[in-house]
Amino acid sequence: MVTDKTRRSAFIEQNLGLVHACAGRFRGRGIEYDDLYSAGCMGLVKATDGFDEGRGVCFSTYAVPVILGEIKKLFREGGTVKVSRSLKELGLRVNAAREHHRKLCGTEPTLSQLAEELGESVENITLAIQAAQPALSLTPEGENSDRQIDIPVESPEEELADKIGLAEVLESLPEEDRLLIRLRFYANRTQSETAKVLHTTQVQISRRERKILRKMRERLLE
Repeated sequence: MVTDKTRRSAFIEQNLGLVHACAGRFRGRGIEYDDLYSAGCMGLVKATDGFDEGRGVCFSTYAVPVILGEIKKLFREGGTVKVSRSLKELGLRVNAAREHHRKLCGTEPTLSQLAEELGESVENITLAIQAAQPALSLTPEGENSDRQIDIPVESPEEELADKIGLAEVLESLPEEDRLLIRLRFYANRTQSETAKVLHTTQVQISRRERKILRKMRERLLE
């Protein structure tokens, strides 16, 4: 757990990429990206406060399931992150502070700088920014905007989130099903070779494989 306030804020800011990666997995499923991101930020804060380095795992391995849990809870509860009046007011203050900083320094302030200036936590600043303004387009507007193309690029954090989610689903399978998947997709064995190891037939392996993969897809989308 990161206890020092300044270090904690910096740590949260450094790991916001994990939130984007997790939220990106749920695009196009009926909830606005800003709401997904806001829920994910709450998960990141919980993960930061609950992380114990003594457990011997890296922070991302611990944090991704927590972040995903908050986002999935958003779907279970039906919808959007409720934005309070105080958060909307903070959003206005954040925008004013950002504008002042840009004029004064010529650069965009970091979340930590905004938090320090306004006497707020990094997580509140993050949520306020999301509440106060619409999502920004990655395609610049202007006379040359027709030359710009949005190209989705999978980030390392997104790949990590996918791998952790897959590992969780794999570990939830019965031992024999887990062995089948490891032989087929990690050891690159053919269905016939896998059948020999599991003392069954290639046809049975093919049927079980389809059933297991269907189950894994369903759990990944839960």
